[in-house]
Amino acid sequence: MRIRRDSDTERENMRWLRRHFILSMSLLLLCVLLGTAWGQMAIPGDVKGAEKGQVAAKETPKEKEGIADDIEAAVAWHHKYLGEASPYRGPIMAALTLVILLAVYRFTTKRMRNYLTEHAYKNDNLRKFMRTWKSVWLFAIVVFVLISLSGSLKSLGISAGFLGMILGWSLQAPVTGLAAWLMIVAKKPFKIGDRVIIAGTIGDVTDITLTHVVLNQVGGTIGGEEQSGRGILIPNGILFSHIITNYTLEQKYMLDEVVVRVSFDSDTELAKKILLEAAREVTPNIIEETGSDPSLRFEFYDAGVLMRLRYLTAHSERQKISSDIVDIILRKFKAHYPQVRFGYPHSVIQYRSETEYDMPPALHTQEETGKPDIPGRRPVQ
Repeated sequence: MRIRRDSDTERENMRWLRRHFILSMSLLLLCVLLGTAWGQMAIPGDVKGAEKGQVAAKETPKEKEGIADDIEAAVAWHHKYLGEASPYRGPIMAALTLVILLAVYRFTTKRMRNYLTEHAYKNDNLRKFMRTWKSVWLFAIVVFVLISLSGSLKSLGISAGFLGMILGWSLQAPVTGLAAWLMIVAKKPFKIGDRVIIAGTIGDVTDITLTHVVLNQVGGTIGGEEQSGRGILIPNGILFSHIITNYTLEQKYMLDEVVVRVSFDSDTELAKKILLEAAREVTPNIIEETGSDPSLRFEFYDAGVLMRLRYLTAHSERQKISSDIVDIILRKFKAHYPQVRFGYPHSVIQYRSETEYDMPPALHTQEETGKPDIPGRRPVQ
């Protein structure tokens, strides 16, 4: 039975992430633009130009005088508090930076917490991520507030870019791991309990942390696909650069096969019946649930016919189910021998004499052949 993922939920999750990411970036960009405009704002002492002339033509002398007074007051306030030489410029910019960053932090933190509360696999992961999130934001706020005390927007922008470059280079692995964890939470390429292949390692997912995916290794020290009990820690960062194989991403059951070699002179119809009955006997619940009956595929090979018995199986019981099927096939082949026999490469050597006697020429005597005896040869009695 095909189990489909909840596509609507996944699309909604991705839309949420994109929407809030764009909103956060837009707020930051708006803050930068407002600060730049504020810092570079310069209102001239006397306003001249065609536009002022057009407006002044419609105003009375008293209105003109009042507007001029307002402009002069605004210019005076700007030079006093936000001018480049003003002692108040730095504290005011620091206060504005603090207010804007705190607002962005509270806005994004609330929505991030609500989302992860519903989708994070473990509350412990949520607590650790939110602690890291808070620490990063507080560090960034302190740095930007201290830089903004200088009163220079250029210094603030250059410092922000340099700081981001340094942090991105030095914390590349941890940041990549956290981003990969967020990708797992949002897209859910696998979940706890799934059997996956990551970077060539097969295992059942037992835990998903902020930095690692923990697998119970399948195989490894033993043959086949059964849990070995060895824990494997896969760094989250490699998930972006490696292919992930999930046995049950879209289906509850997987296709497996048992290969049987049958000799050319066997009763192939009886062999087909034995194989199909063995699969039906071991997987009745799966057949009933999925409605998929076992099937056979045939191939020729040097010593007989290759029969591939294919059936659906649960990934966690794959080895046990195939072993039970092989056991039934062995017992039934023995019970129907020689009607069905296993095919295997072998050779048959036949000797035939060229004389009337049924013996190799080397065993004939001199009297029989007319040739001298070969030393060391035993005469025929």
